[in-house]
Amino acid sequence: MAIELELRSISKRYPGVVANDAIDLTVHAGEVHAIVGENGAGKSTLMSILYGLVTPDEGEILVRGHPVHFRSPLDAIDAGLGMVHQAFQLFPTMTVAENVVFGREPRRGPFIDRARANELVSELADQFGLGVDVNARVEDLGVGALQRVEILKVLYRDARVLILDEPTAVLTPQERSVLFDVIDQLRLAGRTIIFITHKLNEVVETSQRVTVLRRGCVVDEKMVAETTAAEMSLAMTGRNVDPTRRRHEHEAGDRVLEVRGLDVDDAAGARRVHGLDLDVASGEIVGIAGVTGSGQTELVEALLGIRQVAAGTIHLGDVDLRPLDVRDRRDAGLSYVPEDRQRVGSAGGCTTAENVLMGYQWKDRFQRRKWLRRSAVVDHANELIADFDIKVSGPGQHVRELSGGNLQKVVVAREMAHDGPLLVVEQPTRGVDVGAIEFIHGQIIEQRDAGRAIVLISTELWEILALSSRVLVMFNGRIVAELDPTVADEVEIGLHMTGAVDSAGV
Repeated sequence: MAIELELRSISKRYPGVVANDAIDLTVHAGEVHAIVGENGAGKSTLMSILYGLVTPDEGEILVRGHPVHFRSPLDAIDAGLGMVHQAFQLFPTMTVAENVVFGREPRRGPFIDRARANELVSELADQFGLGVDVNARVEDLGVGALQRVEILKVLYRDARVLILDEPTAVLTPQERSVLFDVIDQLRLAGRTIIFITHKLNEVVETSQRVTVLRRGCVVDEKMVAETTAAEMSLAMTGRNVDPTRRRHEHEAGDRVLEVRGLDVDDAAGARRVHGLDLDVASGEIVGIAGVTGSGQTELVEALLGIRQVAAGTIHLGDVDLRPLDVRDRRDAGLSYVPEDRQRVGSAGGCTTAENVLMGYQWKDRFQRRKWLRRSAVVDHANELIADFDIKVSGPGQHVRELSGGNLQKVVVAREMAHDGPLLVVEQPTRGVDVGAIEFIHGQIIEQRDAGRAIVLISTELWEILALSSRVLVMFNGRIVAELDPTVADEVEIGLHMTGAVDSAGV
């Protein structure tokens, strides 16, 4: 296969950190080349260098054998490279077609030819099976469709090489399947894909070659057909890690959460949760599985107090939660790890210390006469940074500068640091590496063993099976099955999730 691009001896240093250390990388035309490594291994820096966002201290880049010097992403785009970032870069009030052609609009005289723009984008979407409505406004689209719009943007600019940075981090299993079909079509059409991911099963499913980074260095490069997920994990972390293994059992205690006859409507008034009953005991993890849109989101929002309940009761111990607002529910002992660590779980413009304090700043230990005690805030942050192994320069570093895995640890640390009887956890390991998965799972188990009641919601069925004491399956707003995770498997759960079996409401 012809060589599409090469990186030779790429190095980049920051104060106190060697992000990339003499990295060599060869990517062949028409292949899917996966780049894997733990958070902080140097993947993002390397791709930023390749795309012209960062200037290397040393080394050179060759595109189809020709040396290039990228001063900005515009140079990379001109050389045939395109990058789809984790954080989508779209204008929400504009249409799909307007976003795709922005900056390179077809014109009729001095005016933008909107009809031609729609035609070009529609043809491109059909060619690669990207399936989006070119007239739809971006603000009305789901995450999977937004990602396809980003791919259309780089294809419209005739990218021969597509860099996909953690493309499945926020996708449902169904959306992931669609994306993998798109990647396969792109490869068959002769495009080259650089696939950045933490999920080794996705490497096996999508890629032909894999390069493993650890601590800024290339430690392995192989054909995917000649290696395994276990071997890649060992190369990434330096140890054997199996996040899918079932954790030890633990005896449940007294009931902590009691939900009876819960009805919840969505913003449009449609009933999304129907007569739901739920009990969770201390020392127990109840895993809730279901395809997206089955009512899990509305259930969680009802528990938190951010969505009105149409009918039913919610008790945390002896406390009736329904009259309480979000802050009072947190005071009653409800902690929450949201699925979206960036938009909901953190404030990017604030420091690590401020983020691990949020929601608890009114506690007596952190204030005196309504003024924050800065020393207590910093001590608290330093304690959590150490306990949760958060890779950060210090409590004053802004969390927008952290990797996804370390930002997730910030959110998890904040919610687990405050003693309370109930912990609600959504997608706790979305978009983090195998080492961070192992660590976060260990923390969840510690919380269970300490007597907290835990509600776990995850689209990863292996995660549900690995951690849960009991598995509940939601379908069309109802709990349709209760399963024993020691004997159930993903196939059985999946059948209940899709309504493919005759499930009686539980």
